[in-house]
Amino acid sequence: MGKHHDDNRRAKVIAGAIGLVALAITGATFTASQAAPQLRTAPERATETLREKASVPGTAWAVNPATNEVLVTADDTVTGAKWDNLVSTVNAMGAGVKLQRTSGEFRLFAEGGDAIFAGNSRCSLGFNVVTGNGSPAILTAGHCTAAGRQFSLTPGGRAAATVAQSTFPGNGDFALLTYNNRNTNAPSEVDTGNGRRVRIERAAEARVGLQVQRMGSTTGLRSGRVTGLNATVNYPEGRVTGLIQTTVCAEGGDSGGPMFTNNGNAIGLTSGGSGNCRTGGVTFFQPVTRALAAVGARIG
Repeated sequence: MGKHHDDNRRAKVIAGAIGLVALAITGATFTASQAAPQLRTAPERATETLREKASVPGTAWAVNPATNEVLVTADDTVTGAKWDNLVSTVNAMGAGVKLQRTSGEFRLFAEGGDAIFAGNSRCSLGFNVVTGNGSPAILTAGHCTAAGRQFSLTPGGRAAATVAQSTFPGNGDFALLTYNNRNTNAPSEVDTGNGRRVRIERAAEARVGLQVQRMGSTTGLRSGRVTGLNATVNYPEGRVTGLIQTTVCAEGGDSGGPMFTNNGNAIGLTSGGSGNCRTGGVTFFQPVTRALAAVGARIG
């Protein structure tokens, strides 16, 4: 948000997760060399083996801490020698590791409010949109692009989107990032956490008094109301005009995230402001309608 990007990296798990279970050690004094072997539990050893021998696209594994079991999942793209190798690897690890199939293909699903990363900085995905030529793209804050031209959906991950247009400072704070894979599934939704999503139907203008919500990768879902339109903000990095002023709090890393209404209206993109989500403050947003018009895109 504003000039600061939160450097605390947080990743959303897309295809699968590896849980690490620590072995509690109490009541004894021993050397580091004696302690080291005891720190690796059966699930840790299993996941390490899977990383070494079965790390191919289309596979995932997760730990059930209650049972200490590892569940391995393979999608429809894991066939032939890859499947045979996976089966033999799992069988060699014994009863604590189970293998299952899932239909379809593991692929990235980035939604509004998710974290996006460039360099050592983190921002938030605003809205998935469609460009004039029908390609899927991301609308986010323009100042986020100072960190780099390539954005990933996980810290240090493979580039998923490239900056196509960016404005900041000046007449707005917005950027268009086109997905590197034209077949990316980019739903017109905002992920509001806990498995809930808001379907974004259209872009709409803000009005003073409008009750709004904001989603960000740092502070999650927050609400407030619009208090002013066509705001000018003089950031240390430069002046930005045409923004929406609100009572919604935000913090570093929330930049670029979506402001929207419960009925599916896309209203704004988090730009900057003052305060935080403990003490409150004023936050400014880039109007979505103006950003879409400038980059030639639309809500999908």
